[in-house]
Amino acid sequence: MLSREPTRVVRDWACDSRRWSNYKPREGDVVIATAPKVGTTWMQQIVNLLIFQSAQPRRLGELSPWIDCRFRQPIDEVLSTIEAQTHRRFLKAHLPLDALPIFDEVRYIHVARDGRDACMSFLNHNNSFVPAAYEVFDKIGLADETIMRPYPRLPRTEREFFLYWIDSKDDLPTRMSAGFFSIERSFWAERRRSNLLMVHYNDLKADLSGEMKRIADFLGVTTPDDLLPQLVEAASFEAMKRDGGTILAGSERQFRGGHETCLYRGTNSRWRGVLTDADLDLYERKIKAELSPSLIRWLSEGRLGAGDPRSSPD
Repeated sequence: MLSREPTRVVRDWACDSRRWSNYKPREGDVVIATAPKVGTTWMQQIVNLLIFQSAQPRRLGELSPWIDCRFRQPIDEVLSTIEAQTHRRFLKAHLPLDALPIFDEVRYIHVARDGRDACMSFLNHNNSFVPAAYEVFDKIGLADETIMRPYPRLPRTEREFFLYWIDSKDDLPTRMSAGFFSIERSFWAERRRSNLLMVHYNDLKADLSGEMKRIADFLGVTTPDDLLPQLVEAASFEAMKRDGGTILAGSERQFRGGHETCLYRGTNSRWRGVLTDADLDLYERKIKAELSPSLIRWLSEGRLGAGDPRSSPD
C-alpha cells in the first residue's frame, strides 16, 4: 500500500525521480536509497549476499537496477527487467526520500557518510569519467528544460574541488553539498519509519559482521552461523575489489579503469592534510546552518558513536 507519494521532483544530469512513477512494488522489495559516493555499491553487495545466501560474485547492475538513472536504459526497459525478476528484488536510488514513493510493503535502506568523505570520493569518481560520459550528460542537460546547460567541468584537485562542492548553491548535480544535505535531511526526517533502516559507512567499516546481522534482521533474512563469515568476507573491500570485474561489469564504459576506479580505496578521512583549517571551519559553519545537531553528529560518527537515529530527539 502506498504510504506517501513523492512530494517533489528531482532532476539532474544523472537522475530523474519521475522514472519511479510506474514502479509497481512487490512484497519484500528493498530500495537502497543514498546520496552518491557513500557506500551504495557496498550496500547493494551486502543485500545481494543476504538475499541469495551465497558468496558467489554477481552482476549488481543487472540484479539491482538503478531506476532513477537517466543515462543508461530507457525506463520501460528498466521496469521490464524488474518485472521479470523472480528473486527478491533490491533496487537502487540516488534521491532524497521525499522524491521517492514510500510503500508499506517495501523495505528502505539508507547509507550515510561524513560529507567530507563523500566529497573526496566523488572527486575521484568525477575525475575518472571517460569523454563519452560527458557527451551523454551534456546531451541530457541541454535537452532538459529544468537544466538547459551541459554538465559542469568541475575542479580536479582536492582542495579546489572541495571549495566548489561546499560553496555551490546549486543542488544540481545531487553530488554537490546542497544536494547532499537535502538527501540527508529527507531521510533523517523519516528516520522513525519502521520500514526504513539507517546505516552508516563508519559502522560498516568498524563492524561489518555486526552491521550485516542488523541488516539481515531488518530484511527478515536468517543466515546459518557457518555461512555468515563467508558472506562477510565477500562483502569486504578486498573481496569486492577482487571480484569487481563481475560485480561492476560494464563500468569501463563510463570510467577509465572500470571497476578499479569505482572501487578506489574504500577509506575515510582522505581530506585530512588536504583541507586547511579555514576549509574545515567553512564545512562546520555550513553544516550548522543546514542540519540539526543530532544529524550532524550522526553524519560524523555513525550509529556506534552517536546512537540509534530512531531515538535521537531532533
